[in-house]
Order: sequence, then C-alpha cells, then structure tokens
Amino acid sequence: MSTPHNSANLNDIAKTVIMPGDPLRAKYIAENFLENYTLVNDVRNMFAYTGTYKGKKITVMASGMGMPSMGIYCYELYKFYNVENIIRIGSCGGYTPSLKLFDIILSEQVFSESNFALNANNENCHLVSSSSKLNNVIEETSNEINIPIVKGTTSCMEFFDLYIPDLQKVLDRIPKDLEPIGAEMEAFALFYVAKMLNKNASCLMSVVDTNVNSNLPKQNASAEDRQNGLNKMITLALESAIKL
Repeated sequence: MSTPHNSANLNDIAKTVIMPGDPLRAKYIAENFLENYTLVNDVRNMFAYTGTYKGKKITVMASGMGMPSMGIYCYELYKFYNVENIIRIGSCGGYTPSLKLFDIILSEQVFSESNFALNANNENCHLVSSSSKLNNVIEETSNEINIPIVKGTTSCMEFFDLYIPDLQKVLDRIPKDLEPIGAEMEAFALFYVAKMLNKNASCLMSVVDTNVNSNLPKQNASAEDRQNGLNKMITLALESAIKL
C-alpha cells in the first residue's frame, strides 16, 4: 500500500516511529544509530528509514517543518500504516532563564493559537496533552540512563519566533496559567492527530536558542553544534522506543 505522501509498504513501517523535522536528521539517525536500515520512503525527499535498534524494529521518518506538514505525515502513519507511537524529536527555543543550550524538554501539553484543530476536526481546541503512557516511559528511561529532562507546557508557533517583530505581544496572548517553557512548530498537530485517532504521541525538544525574550541570556547554537548536540535526545528517544 501507499499514500499520496508515502510510498512505503504496510509492513515497512514499525509500530513506533521516531520523527525529526529534518529529512537529513532522519538519515543521520539511521546511519549512526540503526542497524540493517532500509530507506522505505523518499517521496518529496521526506525520508523514512526502518531498521533495528538493540533488536527492536524502529522507523525514523521526517515530518517537515510546521503543523500542516506534521499533520499530513503523522495522520498517514497512524491511519494507514497502523503506527501506535510517535516520538517527535526536534529543536526549540527556551522561554525560561533556567534553561541552557541542549537541555532536553519533554512536553506535557502544548498550546497553539492556530486553527489546526478547527480545520482538522471542527473543534475549537488550543491546548492538547501528550500521551501519559509515552511520557512515563521516557521519564523512566531518562532516569535509568542519566539523561536529564525538563517537563512542562510548551507553545507551538506558526511562524519562526526569532523573526516575529514583537514576540512579547504573542507571549502576552498565551493564558497566564500555562507559562510555556519552550516553543517549536509541530507538536500541537502531532498531539491533536494522536488524540483524534486514539494513538500515542510525545515530543522531546533540545534547546538551541534562548534569545527569544530580551530578559533571557542570549545564546544560539551553531548548525554544527545543533547536529552534534542532539545525540543525547536521539539516544533517549530510541532507548524509550525499545520499551514500547
């Protein structure tokens, strides 16, 4: 079988998928962490690789950038490929002074101003939770392998926050009781689609900049640092995935 955006056969995709945004990061993970991997999708260069990690069948597939792209790929994986679990791994901006570059955030719930839920399912929803099942496994694994995480609410943006002329106005519209600790651009779509289809979704994020707010220390990771600095997050995701 295939879908308009995925040429893989049904049995080519594992029940658990690790999902970075960047297709080249998917390639990097396959080449450096998986054994006996095979490229199972390259439609629109949105690479998907399936192999084994410590004997467990795992698929790594890119989602692209932004909620619309994530919505398409995670929906097809859940709906047509019988995927049960998706762990998004990505980069984010840090919104609290205590966060340092490459700290790893585990999103417990994500807020978005977008109308993604209204478009997808005629629901006026702007806050959605991750899977407690997956988050519990990730938290237990982080303790076992000594890769610390920071848990909290995150924000999902429709525009790259570093380019927003007055980000503070955007932040001021977020309900005060939520206090997001970081922001990225895909998790709301993933969590909402998982909720629609009764599947499991989590999101791990590595902090790669903390200059989104003038009150925070100015830090930015280079492109090379981003590539090398995300290995702990990748390892945490894979070590968690083998328990599912």
